[in-house]
Amino acid sequence: MISKRSLIFSLCLVLLAVPVSGVLAKKKPVKKSEKYYQVAWCKDAKGQIEVVLPDKTRCDCLTATHAIEFDFGSKWAESIGQSLYYGLQTGKRPGVVLILKKQKDFKYWLRLNSTIQHYKLPIDTWKIEGF
Repeated sequence: MISKRSLIFSLCLVLLAVPVSGVLAKKKPVKKSEKYYQVAWCKDAKGQIEVVLPDKTRCDCLTATHAIEFDFGSKWAESIGQSLYYGLQTGKRPGVVLILKKQKDFKYWLRLNSTIQHYKLPIDTWKIEGF
């Protein structure tokens, strides 16, 4: 017959032997979509989200002064053309919000702004750092 003390001792040994890696593991970062950043930023800017333009294209965020395109860093070049087009369609100043998920994405911010500056494009820029 096993005593209570022996049973408790055995149970403690079993519990100590259980790997705690699953308990102590770091949580994986939650992947956030472009829409997540768009909604939060546009709300703060008191803008309208996903405004349908006369030709059925959608401007990501329309504020009192700007027609804004949101893109992740690697799509910096595409954001230039889209923002210019949204500005043309709305009569508002083009803008780009570039979402940088990692520190190494900062290179895209530099590419975007150096291109805009070099060609004197009428585009305002903002960045969201998601790291």
